Amino acid sequence: MDRRKFVKITAATGATATLASCGNPENELIRFLPDEYLVPGISAWKPSICPLCTAGCGMSVRVVEGDVEVVRNGQAGVVTKGLVKKLEGNPDHPISQGKLCVRGQAAIQVTYHPDRITQPLKRSGERGAGQFTPITWEEAQAELVSRLDGLAAAGNQSALGFLTRPLSGQRKTLVSEFLDRFGAPPPMSFEVFGDDVLRRANLESFGFSQLPTLDLGRSNYVMGFGADFLGTWNSPVAQNVAYGEMRKGRPGVRGKFVQVESRMSQTGANADEWVPTRPGSEGVLVLGLAHVIMETGHATAEDAGRAGLLIEGWADGLPAYAPEEVARLTGVDATKIRRLGREFAEAESAVAVIGGPPLAQTNGLFHALAVNALNALVGSVQTPGGILFTPRPDTQGDGSGEGRSLREFASDSGGGAGSTIEVLLLNDTNPVFGAPPAWGVREALTSIPYIASFGQFIDETSNLADLILPDHSFLESWVDAVPESGTSMAVRSVAPPAMRPLHDTRSMPDILLETGRRLSAPLDPALPQNYREALQAAFEALPATDESTDVWTAAQAQGGIWNEATAEPSGDQSSDRSAMGFEEAQFDGDAAEYPYHFLPFISQSFLDGSLAHLPWLQELPDVLSSAMWGSWVEINSVTAEGFGIVQGDLMEVTSAHGTIRAPAFVSPAIAPNVIAMPVGQGHETFTRYASGRGANPISVLAPVEEPETGALAWAATRVRVAKIEGNGGLILFGGALREHPEHSR
Repeated sequence: MDRRKFVKITAATGATATLASCGNPENELIRFLPDEYLVPGISAWKPSICPLCTAGCGMSVRVVEGDVEVVRNGQAGVVTKGLVKKLEGNPDHPISQGKLCVRGQAAIQVTYHPDRITQPLKRSGERGAGQFTPITWEEAQAELVSRLDGLAAAGNQSALGFLTRPLSGQRKTLVSEFLDRFGAPPPMSFEVFGDDVLRRANLESFGFSQLPTLDLGRSNYVMGFGADFLGTWNSPVAQNVAYGEMRKGRPGVRGKFVQVESRMSQTGANADEWVPTRPGSEGVLVLGLAHVIMETGHATAEDAGRAGLLIEGWADGLPAYAPEEVARLTGVDATKIRRLGREFAEAESAVAVIGGPPLAQTNGLFHALAVNALNALVGSVQTPGGILFTPRPDTQGDGSGEGRSLREFASDSGGGAGSTIEVLLLNDTNPVFGAPPAWGVREALTSIPYIASFGQFIDETSNLADLILPDHSFLESWVDAVPESGTSMAVRSVAPPAMRPLHDTRSMPDILLETGRRLSAPLDPALPQNYREALQAAFEALPATDESTDVWTAAQAQGGIWNEATAEPSGDQSSDRSAMGFEEAQFDGDAAEYPYHFLPFISQSFLDGSLAHLPWLQELPDVLSSAMWGSWVEINSVTAEGFGIVQGDLMEVTSAHGTIRAPAFVSPAIAPNVIAMPVGQGHETFTRYASGRGANPISVLAPVEEPETGALAWAATRVRVAKIEGNGGLILFGGALREHPEHSR
């Protein structure tokens, strides 16, 4: 549609075009015909699913009529349509239960962000220079098809790669089927703070390759080991609801909570007792508790079953983990170890939880297996008040295997030589920002001849793309999820678009489906016509709760299908693993030169950095420090005094792999030998709100791995610190401590 026709539409609707400056016709905003007709001032509530983490919280979305600026066929204009104005938790959804975290509330800004990519783009300058030219969808689709046809003509379909954030549900199924039918390998997924270590431990201990559901609401004693389950880990909304039940939901009963960690998290700040321990020694403390429980006769080694057999010395009562030896290795007093062990054993229902830094060590699997054995010892697995495993509904398969890891891909590419990928599709992941530079991800991606991204924003990784095919926002798309944890029910969530697209974007699944049809040799057997059809087929294959229920219709109305079910173990129930004993964690960097353990932690606002572009979250004060709009370095009060560092001073943090600078936040709630920084800031390219702001602690991480899973051991780097002259620029909420301490003296 050309501009002259737009002007005619404006006149026909009786609307007046808005002029940006002095009557210049080139700056007119055209009023398009309304997308839909709603009753002015009347709200409609629609279901949706929060996409900002993997928890899969159900949402209720408030939609009302309004005017909004949009892009149609490259032309900016104004249209009257149904607009999402507010997000809340879906009260009927078993994960969110009517609640929503701060990140979920801010998710609305993804749709209305001023820097969203509004139409397809083609690279017009040097790769990485950020120069793109708008093109039509017909041109974009044709270019992608021609690239895949070129691989097929050469018999080289295996040279197609797909790199994505972890997927679930029908999106994972569709992507896997598309790649399989084309002849390409399975998708590669990347997540810097992944939980592969815990999934492996749960598979070996209990037969469930998934994260646990914490039945906190019925627990009387909870002991956490590094897991920030009230802030950022696993399913925070469901866990906060359950924690509230544990603390004050049962008249006359208030469960006790003990948190073990080397840096106080949001979760640790809520504990009755906070126990600092040496990094990499958490599993030793766990087995010290188990030793006390068995020694005092509260349980026997056989009570732990298979989970106990995975621990060296378990059958003998763990003599190597007597409290005095555990105290030497962990720094926790032996008397306290005995007391905590007795309290845990004597509680009517007790549960231990592990996640985060303890699992991001070279001995992380040992820590996870130790916690599993402790839970099994006291009968807290698949029982009320313990850990449960969410039943996984029959979804006709959620994918067929995993591709290479990102590290393997980057290593094989070697910065250009030997890469087997000639065309790469990128979906909702930013490894150039989120992977240690020593992996060489930027160099590996630059060596790939052609990259197409489905990104909604230009970030460090999509900036390397040759073609950008922008995805809808989640409010404009069919969305679905299969939550891994957070409830005892089997859940399969789905929701139709809550509003029509603002801009000239298309959903990633529908782009793939259209591409499959347009290939010179179309995919065989053919995939569904569109993503809605794929979802409908998947839901209609689910069993109905009764004969009168139309599963697909019911799912759309309430945001999914959920029902009571029994979790079934996955995989082989036997294990040929030798019993595992404690081995000292290995840290990158000589302790004499780099005396401090470096702890990057998941940001309450930005998680792994993928949400730093949302201004509400930039404005959100950190729950412990109250810092905002920047980065900071957390340092123990006594350690800071030794350097002459006070609040807000500029600090330099150096590892064997790089140096970063940020203002100091002095705190007693961190071990003296630990330096911590939140992840999320330090983007080179990520919209006007995040670009050039703060520092990225991932940029100084060592490429150390947990050996069993190959997961990044992101807590295994040593650093040194120094005070640097200059204003650190620390911004704290309320201004009690302004951008430098001298301002408030």
